[in-house]
Amino acid sequence: MGTEATTRAAAALNAKSSRLLHTMLRVFDLDRSVDFYVNKLGMTLIRKSERAEGRYTLAFVGYGGEDRATVIELTYNWDQKEPYNLGSAYGHVAIAVPDVKRACDGLAKAGVKITRPPGPVKFGTAMIAFIEDPDGYKIELIERA
Repeated sequence: MGTEATTRAAAALNAKSSRLLHTMLRVFDLDRSVDFYVNKLGMTLIRKSERAEGRYTLAFVGYGGEDRATVIELTYNWDQKEPYNLGSAYGHVAIAVPDVKRACDGLAKAGVKITRPPGPVKFGTAMIAFIEDPDGYKIELIERA
């Protein structure tokens, strides 16, 4: 896309006033996923709603209200019979933490799967680790003071 087209697209979107609202993850067991994000990662359950006509339930979790923070939308489809195939395109969600090692120690004690122990990022100095939620979604922990 050329510079002129990019400028038109940004103007139409009003990019200076836009912000990222949420990321949606399909989950197999909503209660287990809400427990993970709320009780293991310390997020707040912001709201939950059932859509009987569509046979799904939504739960929004995050570290702040949707009016000022990006949150995660957990979508539970009532008729899903098997865990989802996550595919190879999805990467991860990232969360800033003050101390990656301490966070991993506490999460491991709570039964959270640590898939990449704390250490510097490859070819860099930032301290990172990876954990996994109950559905296998990867979550990167990045040390930020």
